[in-house]
Formats: sequence, C-alpha cells, structure tokens
Amino acid sequence: MVDYNPKNWLGFIFSFHSSDTIRILWKELVYIAFLTALITALELHFFPNSSVLKNLTSVYSLLGFVISLLLVFRTNTAYDRWWEGRKMWGSVVNDSRNLGTILSALHINQEEKELFRIGIAAFSFSMKEHLRGNKTSLQGIWQVPEHIKHQPLWIAGELRVRVQKLMDDDKIDSLQWKQLNKHLDQLVDSLGACERIRNTPIPYSYSLFFKKFIFIYVVTMPLAFVEVFEYWSVLISTFVFYALVSMEILAEEIEDPFGLDTNDLPLDSICETIDSNLKEVFTPRP
Repeated sequence: MVDYNPKNWLGFIFSFHSSDTIRILWKELVYIAFLTALITALELHFFPNSSVLKNLTSVYSLLGFVISLLLVFRTNTAYDRWWEGRKMWGSVVNDSRNLGTILSALHINQEEKELFRIGIAAFSFSMKEHLRGNKTSLQGIWQVPEHIKHQPLWIAGELRVRVQKLMDDDKIDSLQWKQLNKHLDQLVDSLGACERIRNTPIPYSYSLFFKKFIFIYVVTMPLAFVEVFEYWSVLISTFVFYALVSMEILAEEIEDPFGLDTNDLPLDSICETIDSNLKEVFTPRP
C-alpha cells in the first residue's frame, strides 16, 4: 500500500507511479487511437453529410449517462470489498491484542505465556499467507503439519486446545474461558469473512458486459462527433477510453485487497504490528 500525502496536488499531477493506468494501458490506447482514426477517415470520405450520423450526439449522451451509473456501481462495489477487508483485519488486530492482554495477566509460567504469544502472532501471519494462496513456515510447537491445508484454522484450533487445558488445570475460571473463546471465535469469523471476499469475485458476465460496452461505446464515438471535431474526435475517443477503462482497472485491483498490488491492504505491516504489540504485552513485569 502506498503511503502518501493527499494534500500534495502538484505531486500527484506531475508524478508517475508503477500503478499509473497509463503505463498499463498505453498499448490499448494506441490500438484505440488507430481504430477510431480509421473509422473517422471512412466517415469523412464516404459519409460526409449523413443526416443519421448528425443526430447521434443525443444518443451518445444518454449512453454516457448509463456508463456513468455502471462506473459508480462498479467502483462502489470494489471499494466496499476493500474496506470490509480492512475492517476484518482491524478486528484481527483487536482480538489478538485482547487475547494477549488477558493471557499475559494470568498466573501461568513464562514459558506458557511465550507459547501463546507466538501462537497468536502465528495466526495472523498464516492468515495473511493463506489469503495470498501461500503457506508460512513456523517453528516449534506451532509448526503446522504438512498434510494440513488450512494453516490458520489449525493454529486457531491449537490455541483453543491450550485454552481448554488452562481451564482443565484450574488456571482460569469459566468467565475467563468464555472471554478467551469469544476472541478466538472472532478471529475465525474474521478469517471466514476475508475468505468470502477473496473467493467471491465480481460475476464474470457483468465484467464481460462492462468491457464490451466500453469498447463499443468508445470505438463508435467518432460517428457522433466527427461532424464537429473531425480528426480531433480521435483524441476525444482515446481520452474517454483511458478514463473509463482506468476506473475499471482500479476497481479490479482493489476488489481483492489481500494481494501484493500497490493499492492492496498493508498486511505485512499489520502482522508486524500484531507481533510487536504482543511482544510488549507479554514482556515480564518487574
């Protein structure tokens, strides 16, 4: 995720970043410019005074309104997924801290506390890698067996077993047991919510329709504007294509917020924060 100053307008305008859509789309922009130039030339040479084409401006204004509604829906849907993912990871941070503060205050030996600290941190790191389709390497008792496919769920189960053992050994009472299990439940709930976001992309038919709609709208745009702008309609069509497709690309990037794209969530930083907080919480008190 990019760390930036939103008030630096000039910096945004004159800077170029690897995530700039113009870097991604420059080939498509060349193709669209060539195609619209060809259509413009054909219209100017073969249909210079067509009465039908002169009345297309109002039609394209209406279609532009329809596309704007689709763009609003598309970007809002993608941002909702991004923001929900961030809220779920905020819950992971809070539940990890709550587990840490409760367990660190218990009258158990330091070795047991250290095992819980490593296990809680291991859950967040394994959850991050799980959402990226990877597995993480853990050491000691928290090393996940090779045959286990769902690492974070296995770690959550092991944490629950150890909490139950504290109860069985009369090291915690029923109220503390319920509180610890509540936070473990919420960790698993956050994991499930993130998996739902990752495993449920925007329907294919919708994405396909939107791309075709933009392409047809832009390519045929010179038909409506060539009478007024002539070959300048090529530049107009290319710019409109850039604006519309850029919004689609940005929406596609943030709708799965758990990867390594520039605008994805800073999961590495969040996991490091959890680990750092737990080390402070479990530091032996004088």
